[in-house]
Amino acid sequence: MGDAKESPRISIRNLYKIFGKNPEQYVDLVKQGMTKTELNEQHGHVLGLKDINIDMPAGGIMVVMGLSGSGKSTLIRHINRLIDPTAGEVIVGEEDVCKMSPGQLREFRRHQTAMVFQKFALLPHRTVMDNAVYGLEVQGISRTQQLERAQHWVSRVGLAGFENNYPNQLSGGMQQRVGLARALTNDAPILLMDEAFSALDPLIRMDMQSVLLDLQKEIRKTVVFITHDLDEALRLGDKIAILRDGEVIQQGTGQEIVLNPADEYISSFVKEVNRGRVVLVETIMKPLAEGNPGEGPAIAIGTTLEEAAKTMTDANVGKAHIVEADGKIMGSLDIHEVISSMVTPIGHDDAIAAE
Repeated sequence: MGDAKESPRISIRNLYKIFGKNPEQYVDLVKQGMTKTELNEQHGHVLGLKDINIDMPAGGIMVVMGLSGSGKSTLIRHINRLIDPTAGEVIVGEEDVCKMSPGQLREFRRHQTAMVFQKFALLPHRTVMDNAVYGLEVQGISRTQQLERAQHWVSRVGLAGFENNYPNQLSGGMQQRVGLARALTNDAPILLMDEAFSALDPLIRMDMQSVLLDLQKEIRKTVVFITHDLDEALRLGDKIAILRDGEVIQQGTGQEIVLNPADEYISSFVKEVNRGRVVLVETIMKPLAEGNPGEGPAIAIGTTLEEAAKTMTDANVGKAHIVEADGKIMGSLDIHEVISSMVTPIGHDDAIAAE
């Protein structure tokens, strides 16, 4: 069941959020360098977000990561304007959400965005099916269409047979699948997921990550995913932004962040990362002269080192060659370099070459 609405790009520009009685009068002070602590101590206002600039890819998963109090949940709530900014723009497609009238905003929330929450936010007196159709009821869509669309997504997230169960009859993981089915049934091009899997046990959490990645191949929504977990961010994110104290410290692909941490704060996050699941084969491959057919199996560009190592060991070979989507040979790969790069940081020169 394809989407009628194209997933838009989201651009956040010069976004500031100050909490307090007169936030607008302190924006210039923050722009001039006043810190979060100074603003609170001297003026009794709290700096939530400071000069946020992020381009979120259309049809991709943008992960916003940070520890508690970093501003990540405040940020996601600006996209559907559950929170109004003190200054700045939130451009969705060509429109600034911050300039929408109440009527335009209501339509935008109903038709353009759907949200999945950490605490599931299901209606306890409604069955799985009646929870799933809730957004379509609000839109005024016919009951037949509601049920048809909801049945598709309830089945798609693995809940066929549970349509008439109530939330309290389901496990946490199953309840979150209902939340996801409800968001997808809404058919909105933007999916906002605020710590959506954080309340789940680790194995169920990984299972839900797999469900999301599998679905995303089909639906190509613009997904904004909030998490405090780096492994989750690296697994899900086409692009990642890391926040601390309301500021973006670093943004880029998972590989860029792991290979080139911006500061000690980011370094402390990434030092324990399984590099084999993040670093891509083209980062460590050796170029081949044109016309060289390459040795061993062909491995596609964009493959992780872990996947490449498995392919090579399964084939019992020490060499492979890297190919583009059109089959053009890019370079060669050596199993020893693959394994070495999985367990030790890649050298500075290699990291620069990867940029």
